Amino acid sequence: MFNLWWGIAFMIVQFLLWLACYRLFGKTGLYAWVGFATVLANIQVVKTIELFGIVMTLGNTIYTSIYMSTDLLNEKYGQQEAKKAVWFGFFSLIAATLIMQMAIRFVPQPEDFSQESLEKIFGLTPRLAAGSLCAYFISQFLDVRVYSRLRARFPVYNQFWIRTNGSTGLSQLVDSLVFCTIAFAGVYSADIWLQIFITTYVLKLIISIASTPVLYAARSFKFGEDKSRPSAA
Repeated sequence: MFNLWWGIAFMIVQFLLWLACYRLFGKTGLYAWVGFATVLANIQVVKTIELFGIVMTLGNTIYTSIYMSTDLLNEKYGQQEAKKAVWFGFFSLIAATLIMQMAIRFVPQPEDFSQESLEKIFGLTPRLAAGSLCAYFISQFLDVRVYSRLRARFPVYNQFWIRTNGSTGLSQLVDSLVFCTIAFAGVYSADIWLQIFITTYVLKLIISIASTPVLYAARSFKFGEDKSRPSAA
């Protein structure tokens, strides 16, 4: 029960920080959030917890906030700005992975206490790293494209929830499928693989739906830079 209530508090705090980042720094804040959230999500994912008798990984909330950022950029500033954020996150993930892989190769001095922990966190297997990079790249660009299509199909201002939940729901399905296939196919039996895939996606979907009011609040913020993208009718 502790994990449930702590998980809700964990989600609320991250949503509030995301709002604060956008409120304080505007569009630049969303780019910055995408960069560090991409890195943090891939650190958190190495920790597993149990909820409702099911083993799952952390990182789902902050990973969902990346979709929130690109959807809001697409909504208020256009598709090209959203794509720029995706590329920024992808570069951040590659740079952090490369730098930390080089860092853990240094020979520690005898009294060092951090090497073993760093290796456990950042010394991910090639399959996990490849799965993470491929899933991010494919799903994030899919999200931007689908959101733009839905914006054309559902352009009304109050249909924002359709655009954001529709694009995120589909792209996170693809994200979970790509990551689980590359990282776990053949490692676990088909039944276990399916359980990991379903629980991962369902949890992301629940968090995505819960983020809808937060996105509406963020969209109401006004900045001088908002003039670059007219609001939908």
